[in-house]
Amino acid sequence: MTESEQAWLRSRSYLRENRLELDRAAAAQFPELHRVAGSALLARCEWLLTAPLPLHDIVLQGQFDKPDISAPVLRSSALPTRDDGPPYEKYSAAVQEIAAPAVFENRPTYRLLRAELAGGDPVLEFGLGHYFDSVDVGEAAAHEFAVAYRDGVAEPGVRTAITDPCDLRQRHANLAISTVTIRRDTRTGEREFLLHWRDPRKTGHAGGLYQVVPVGVFQPSGYAAWNTGNDFSLWHNMIREFAEELGGADEDHGSEQAPIDYRSWDFARRIDQGIDAGTIEAYCLGLGVDPTSFATDLLTAVVMDGPVFDDLFGDIPVDNDEGRVLELQPFTVEHVRRLCAEHPIQAAGAAALELAITGVR
Repeated sequence: MTESEQAWLRSRSYLRENRLELDRAAAAQFPELHRVAGSALLARCEWLLTAPLPLHDIVLQGQFDKPDISAPVLRSSALPTRDDGPPYEKYSAAVQEIAAPAVFENRPTYRLLRAELAGGDPVLEFGLGHYFDSVDVGEAAAHEFAVAYRDGVAEPGVRTAITDPCDLRQRHANLAISTVTIRRDTRTGEREFLLHWRDPRKTGHAGGLYQVVPVGVFQPSGYAAWNTGNDFSLWHNMIREFAEELGGADEDHGSEQAPIDYRSWDFARRIDQGIDAGTIEAYCLGLGVDPTSFATDLLTAVVMDGPVFDDLFGDIPVDNDEGRVLELQPFTVEHVRRLCAEHPIQAAGAAALELAITGVR
């Protein structure tokens, strides 16, 4: 590697190792924006909820047949240089060649265009995008901020061009769905939840941090055109993540050959039966933007009665494609807040846990 590439790697390591301190400093750059549940997560007032919102009340609107509404093309100041050959033009290209995690693919995504959650008619509007859209903006911005914070000098780049990370017109924004999974004991009423450690060797985002589980980018299940409409559902996306991260299922659902039939898929059918019977409850808690990486997360919580949870996830695999799932933790105010205080938890996870522990019954 060139000296420039080695310096780039050292800066990525600094970003990972000092993420919580960087999050606090980055959030302080935007005093005009709301902070979600006392965390570093940023939000607009129309993204904040006074009480958990039933997930299925959210209306999705897709602008898939219109030309792409492009945000400005931004060039990062954090790109390294090669010894020979063309220079790196995008941050994702540098990650792919120098520090690619186990899973790093430019899959199609639903690009968030508008979010109105706080009114009487909650709606999320989407266009189409790709996974690397957020890498080239958000991960580049995080890298630039880490270098500026460490060295005391900020160079013009992606970070300086985005004046409001919650303004979805200024950048391409993929949406991740971050879910607090809660097991409710039907006999005692006691509740437990799951936490996930993100292995930096396996994932390109938030490596080394703890996070709620499951978490997944809102995206079609595959490249085939029929998946765009068939998979355009928050709930179906969450079901696929439950199957993969907690059920140990393969990410390939055969959707390159045919659309997923969620009604005949046994795992999805059982989860939907739980929703219909009231033994599973799904809520939206709000929406927020990570102050360092600009990652945009829909915060959700899913409560499952113990027998249903045990039937679906009787043997949760400890290791998965993005890290390690911890054993069930007591879902109490004291335990949740102690975990958040003592462990490096991603801003979206900390916000989701605080909103869930105070609002979901």
